Amino acid sequence: MASSEGKIEFVSNLNGTTLTEVSLGSLLAPLCFLSRGLFLIVFRMRKGVLPLSKGAHLLLDFTTLIMPLVLSCTVLSDILHFVIMGLAVVDLAVIYHVYKNGKHPFRGSFNGVIDRFAQSSVESNLVPFVTVFRVLVNVKTAISILAVDFSVYPRRYAKAETYGTGVMDFGVGAYVMANALVCPEARGKDIRGSKIGHVLKQFLSVWPLVLLGLMRLASVKSTGYHEHVSEYGVHWNFFFTLAIVRVVASVLLVVFPVNASWLLALLIGGTYQLVLETTDLKSFLIHNDERTGFLQANREGIFSVVGYVAIYMAGVQVGHYLMQRRTSVKAWVGVIRNLLLTSFGLFFTLYLCQTYTEPVSRRMANFSFCIWTVAQSMFFLSCISCADLVLLFSKAISNVSLVSSSWSPCPHKSVNSSRDEKIRTNMDALCLIQSVSRNQLLYFLLANIMTGLTNVLVDTLNSSDVLAVSVLLSYMFMNSLVIFILHINKITIKFW
Repeated sequence: MASSEGKIEFVSNLNGTTLTEVSLGSLLAPLCFLSRGLFLIVFRMRKGVLPLSKGAHLLLDFTTLIMPLVLSCTVLSDILHFVIMGLAVVDLAVIYHVYKNGKHPFRGSFNGVIDRFAQSSVESNLVPFVTVFRVLVNVKTAISILAVDFSVYPRRYAKAETYGTGVMDFGVGAYVMANALVCPEARGKDIRGSKIGHVLKQFLSVWPLVLLGLMRLASVKSTGYHEHVSEYGVHWNFFFTLAIVRVVASVLLVVFPVNASWLLALLIGGTYQLVLETTDLKSFLIHNDERTGFLQANREGIFSVVGYVAIYMAGVQVGHYLMQRRTSVKAWVGVIRNLLLTSFGLFFTLYLCQTYTEPVSRRMANFSFCIWTVAQSMFFLSCISCADLVLLFSKAISNVSLVSSSWSPCPHKSVNSSRDEKIRTNMDALCLIQSVSRNQLLYFLLANIMTGLTNVLVDTLNSSDVLAVSVLLSYMFMNSLVIFILHINKITIKFW
């Protein structure tokens, strides 16, 4: 069995990968999501029977959504571009099949079909691709926190020591971004009562995160579990960061309007970078080897909170924009275009930041890291929204609107409309995406517990590639099974 020191060394002194490879990885999950939807559409067209059994839906979602993500960051990581191209070709072929064989109301030339589709209406009571984004970030995080301990997981994907852009570096920032997208302020919820009362309510609502942080701290120290001290510090962990970010953001959003969130993000991130450049703070964070006193012992976790607050405020702005009511496909096409353009603009800003200030550093959560996280998150959101739009088109031309966790055309009044609505409700009840969405914090906690247990039971460093992939797939299936059982029984675990 590998020693704790050996496991720490295994995840230390890494430099990450390229921005291009991280962006390339953002294409796979949306294609998997599209493939899963197209399979259900074709199955409905051919067999005419949905939903399937509970076990069949769980197996389908696990095989199409989770298994490819596990394989892509392990044995298929070196040919990821071929995997993505192959999946894209298959999806296009299936869409063509659906177009040629579907009994859709749009007739005429292909351009005419596209024009009529763009003018059609879409259900506007929710934004499904935001839910899919949050779930996929959670799933990718669950995979990575265990996979990183196996040698089959590329070292370039792991968290960079000081500077660099590892896949896991993005995952940490994306998790904060995902929480911000659906916070009460982003969703436009009114603050009832006094502003001080609202802040106090938010302060009390994060107690589960604080408790989880304390439990993780106690378990790590009591069991001697390996921990990378330069990641957050001696006593700090990500649960504490999430709790403080939420409280600080609540205070800021009571004082400032939601529409000013982007400006606050810019000011917070820019001011923090200025302090790093003009004071001894940067040297204190990355060159000081002493760990005496609480501040020194946990300096990375404490000061990086500033950068995560900036990311959160940017996420609030994006969420507020996405939650606006829109009823036409054309309007949502404009939203997707704006997401992409903003993402490209931020990537250009990142190039300037890395050229004239410093590279991305998740350890400090510097301004470059904030810009990269928001840019990459918006690109990932854009990819998922494009996949959802293509799936909506496939629904329209096939006259099959029973795929859950995705947009649907506004239903036409018909004899079968109430029956279809009932079937869609049953599909939601058997959807793994909805399962994770119902209990996201529990899923994250379960993944952390299972990661710890796996590291105790399995010699991760000396495992063969076959064993490593088998363990990862089993671990992810158990996480999925538990969360799926809770969902089909309509159980929501919420502590506040």
